[in-house]
Order: sequence, then C-alpha cells, then structure tokens
Amino acid sequence: MSTNLHTKITQRQSGILLYGITPPKANNTPEKIAEIAALQVERIAPLNVDGLVLYDIQDEADRTDAARPFPFLATLDPLTYSRDYLAALDIPKINYRCVGKYTPEAFRADVAAMGQGVSVFVGAASREQQVSLSVAQAYALRRDTNADLLVGGVAIPERHLVKNDEHLRVAHKVAEGCSFFVTQCVYNVEAAKNFLSDYYYACQASGTPMVPIIFTITPCGSVKTLEFMKWLGISIPKWLENDLIHSGDILAKSLDVCKGIFAELLQYANEKGIPVGCNVESVAIRKDEIEASLQLVRDVQAMFAASVAR
Repeated sequence: MSTNLHTKITQRQSGILLYGITPPKANNTPEKIAEIAALQVERIAPLNVDGLVLYDIQDEADRTDAARPFPFLATLDPLTYSRDYLAALDIPKINYRCVGKYTPEAFRADVAAMGQGVSVFVGAASREQQVSLSVAQAYALRRDTNADLLVGGVAIPERHLVKNDEHLRVAHKVAEGCSFFVTQCVYNVEAAKNFLSDYYYACQASGTPMVPIIFTITPCGSVKTLEFMKWLGISIPKWLENDLIHSGDILAKSLDVCKGIFAELLQYANEKGIPVGCNVESVAIRKDEIEASLQLVRDVQAMFAASVAR
C-alpha cells in the first residue's frame, strides 16, 4: 500500500486492509515454527495489504457453558513470533495483547519493546475470567510507558444487538487512547450496520471525529468450523446457517457471503463518510480455506478501488 498504516489510522482514512493470522502452536519445535513462518512470509508478502494482524489467543471457556468444538492449544506469543520469525515480512505487524494474562511488569516491558508499533488490547473473555491486568490499567500503562505505541480496541457488533451500547464502549476506549477498532468476525450484517449507525449519529451529536472501524471477515470451510464460530460468540442468523450447511460447498458459499457483507457495509459507510476498513482473517490450516482467504483479500482490494473511483 502506498500510504503508511500509521498515517491511515491517525488521519482516520477509509480503505485500511489487514490480513489476520494466529501464530503457530507453542508446542511446535523451533524448526517447525521456522518452516511455518517461511510459508506464511511467502504467502503474505505479495498481498499488498496495509498490515498483518497477529492474534493473541486465550482460552475462552469461562465465557460459555457449551463444550468447545476444538481443544484449546496455546500459541506462540505474537510479539515473539513477529520479531523472531516474521522479520523478513516488510509490512507493519499489529500485535494483539490479551491483557488479562500478563502481569503489569511483563505488560509494561512488552509495551516498551513495541516502540512506534501497533497493538490491539483485548479484555477478558467474560466477567468470570480471573485477570492480572484490566484493559483500563493497560491503557494507563501504555500512556506512561510508550505513548508512541498506536493502540486499537476490539468492537463486537453482536454485543450491540443485546446491549445497544457498543458505540458507547468505542467512545470510552477512544477517550482512553484507542485510535482504531477491529471487530470480531462479522456474519450478521444487521448487527454491524446497527452498531455503525449508532456510532455515526453519536459522533455527529457530540462533534467527535470517527476513528476507523475495521470489519473482520473470514471464510468458513466446514460445519465444524461453523460450530466453533458460534461457540466464540459470532452471530450467524438462522437462515444463513441453514444456507451454509445445505449449500453443497460451504466454503464457496461463505466466500460469497463475506464479500456481500463487506460490500454492504462499505456502501453504507461511504454514504455517511464513516472510515471503515477490512481485516481478512485466516486462522484455518486447510489449504482450500487459506486460498479462499487470499482470494477474499483480492476481492476486497477490488471493492476499495471501485469505491475510490466513484
């Protein structure tokens, strides 16, 4: 991309395009991790995206009583993976931090080490989760330790369906120092538009500039993946779940759905001048799902190009 990620975020521009991955499992050997990293560098380098999201995974079992469809396996720390294995990838890295699992001292050291980088601070998965550090404390540590670190937050449109206050959460986090937001994966376009609408009109009423809202989309390649997405709290309307399950090719159908969802959100945002971006998430290991995520990046790039040309 021609414009630096920092500039796009701080100037509150539309059209930010990110690619999101999970670091390899922590129980891999260093040789295996290096092998995985080399493949990812080869795959991601030609994408021409603004930044690479590296997720920090936490066990979310406290959030629900339902059985987890896939076992929880710890992954390599994103900051370590970014620094030690992905240095050859010459794009900005956005290192997620699930702040609750770090002591204040360890978190302060990480914040200092990130320099003028970009991070997203993530809070607890539920109120029941035991944490060593709150998000509010994390923001304060960042202000005191490294004010040059550009910080983003997580927005959850599904939560807006229930509580109608996600736009207020966003406004509060902006006041704490957040410069952009990345959403949870979106499969419910109505929830996302409701959140965007309330955010837009609240900012209009208060005269507050809107920060970029980066919507996450991800292909779904199997019924089991669909079950896991629902377990994570991703809202999938019943009609859409039915269509995906009975489509005959769930991956191709989900790819069309993702494109349609983001196209609708982009059109809605452009009409109102809301700065929006896209994060294409690729957390699967199957080759066809990875290829689908790469195609989704190209499709979103075409959407952005078409919207600029209008």
